[in-house]
Amino acid sequence: MKKKIGVILAAAMMTAAVGLSACSGKGGETQAGSSQADQSAAADTGETEQSEKGEEAGQGGNDQLAQIRQKGELIVAMEGTWSPWTFHDEDDNLVGYDVEVAQLIADKLGVKVTFVEGEWDGLFAGLDAGRYDLVINGVEVTDERREKYDFSEPYGYIRTAVIVDGQNTDIQTFEDLKGKKTANTISSTYAELAESYGAQVTGVDDLNQTFELLNTGRIDATLNAELTFYDYINAHPEKNIKIAVLTDDASLVCIPMRKGAESESLREAVNKAIDEIRESGELAKLSDKYFGNDISQEPKKAD
Repeated sequence: MKKKIGVILAAAMMTAAVGLSACSGKGGETQAGSSQADQSAAADTGETEQSEKGEEAGQGGNDQLAQIRQKGELIVAMEGTWSPWTFHDEDDNLVGYDVEVAQLIADKLGVKVTFVEGEWDGLFAGLDAGRYDLVINGVEVTDERREKYDFSEPYGYIRTAVIVDGQNTDIQTFEDLKGKKTANTISSTYAELAESYGAQVTGVDDLNQTFELLNTGRIDATLNAELTFYDYINAHPEKNIKIAVLTDDASLVCIPMRKGAESESLREAVNKAIDEIRESGELAKLSDKYFGNDISQEPKKAD
């Protein structure tokens, strides 16, 4: 918060006064014995230094980007269980599209990135509490989320798929979800969409549990990103599941952060980083690496 001019001047004069009484010059000559002009110059210098320190303190205390750069660390929350967005490889290393996107953003900000893994709801609770700077976890933008969080510009565009057993012929439209059993992490976009069509949603902890319920016939369908389905099938070609229907429009995948003026500079810096890695082609390369498709560009609608 900017200090009032009067407060800054008072602080500056106090600093100058302390300097006059306590500091000594060469040969033991005290500052108090200096000329009036010297004292005025010292006061002017003290005022300038105090003003600069006040601005720095204000940024460090209220500006999130300044805090991040001061610490040299960007704390990013993600699930770590949602391939190919965030998951662990066979050596138990945290990898994925969002992991590398976060690393590139941190590089652009000039800091290191620290990842914190947790369940979906806990990611946002930690963001609200200030424990995390960003949540980078394939988060889709909704009107409800916009009311609570500020979002970066999109770094991904995805369509939502209704995934069913390969033999299922009962579900061919979103309206067919009425009265059917589905599964997703509670409060996720997919759970909300399923409920809006009248489905009975079972809450799960992660994607693996979702597909386990579908493969064992305990649910009729699950909603998820189209590309997540293709990734799962590539890893499990023996599973007999299919996409029953897709949304017409793509959802925006963005990075949520806390609302408020203190996050404004962080949002601007993140947007700039996204623009740069998109223009350099790095975002498209990551998309192809993890999805076999470029999700960094808005898909063209069919004529």
